[in-house]
Amino acid sequence: MTTTTPHSHRPPARRWRNDPHIRAILFQAVALALVVWLGWTLFDNTLDNMQARGIRTGFGFLDNQAGFGVLFSLIPYNESMSYFRVFLVGLLNTLLVSAIGIVLATILGFIIGIARLSSNWLVSKLALAYIEIFRNIPLLLQIFFWYFAVIRGLPSTRNSLNVLDLFYLNNRGIYLPAPQAEAGFGFVTLAFALAIAASLGWSAYVRRRQERTGQRLPVFWINAALIIGLPILVFLLLGMPLHWSIPALHGFNYSGGLNFIPELGALLVALTMFTAAFIAEIVRSGIESVSKGQREAASALGLRPGRSLRLVIIPQALRVIIPQLTTQYLDLFKNSSLATAIGYPDLVAVFMGTTLNQTGRAVEIVAITMGVYLSISLLISLSMNLYNQRVALRGGRS
Repeated sequence: MTTTTPHSHRPPARRWRNDPHIRAILFQAVALALVVWLGWTLFDNTLDNMQARGIRTGFGFLDNQAGFGVLFSLIPYNESMSYFRVFLVGLLNTLLVSAIGIVLATILGFIIGIARLSSNWLVSKLALAYIEIFRNIPLLLQIFFWYFAVIRGLPSTRNSLNVLDLFYLNNRGIYLPAPQAEAGFGFVTLAFALAIAASLGWSAYVRRRQERTGQRLPVFWINAALIIGLPILVFLLLGMPLHWSIPALHGFNYSGGLNFIPELGALLVALTMFTAAFIAEIVRSGIESVSKGQREAASALGLRPGRSLRLVIIPQALRVIIPQLTTQYLDLFKNSSLATAIGYPDLVAVFMGTTLNQTGRAVEIVAITMGVYLSISLLISLSMNLYNQRVALRGGRS
């Protein structure tokens, strides 16, 4: 004799209405439809009002000649190029300072956060002082400090700080030797990419083997040999297809080499130190969220504090760290728009600033800029969420 539960006699319509997953999808679909309708209504009304006032619309202006210079560019650019080229210059400059800032702020934040929990009283208090000072001073004020008080106070060009006749530091920026690739250097780049792919494959194999057998093969040194050794070997076999451009003083400025303008330096330092103060507190809270028993178990297994932190504590703390870290990455990316205050040519400064003033296409330019910031923010969130799912703790299946 079989028994049936009351749910088995529930009508299909009631079953899907009471399903939380289906209801969640339905509510999201309704919300998305309302947002699309509202956006289209605003867009249509804006076009009607602009046409009524004789204001031209469209994106054809992007092909027009810009007619103005840009202080710093990662790609070739001059005044005869189009507004679309200006857009690319500003976008790449924004991505440059954001990407470098995220990497540096993460490294510095982890160091300060771990130092905050140090048993050494002086180290712990210095880390606390750093956190309390830099996260409580407005970011814009920090940018002004590094730009006007520090970098602008450096020696003039002729009195530059000289290191080995290769590196020069003055109030116009930092001048470094720049690598110049020759024919055949593409094979070195290809070897580097293959080495990274091979190292990822080796790491995955070692992890699966350890889960299956409990034995762990060396990972760090083999990956280092692949990533460093293989490109160097190919580089030497091809006859070292690379030379260096050394900066040299000609007239009133240096030519050759690579120049990091002071605006980039001030913005990067301010964003890094400001964001690192918040990341440090996130790291501290994540580490403290791991139970004391985990530390004691690691110690009982004979792990030293450093290895215990790297292999036991940090992996478990990531479930607390990563969601908050995502917010800080998004904030750093959006805070980079403050670059316009000191003249760094980011997307807001050269596209939503100069380009908008020259063309008057406010709706199109603001829409493009908003779309870029929205898309990149969603991409950062997606990447961090995927990584969060990868490192999340999973319970066993019954």
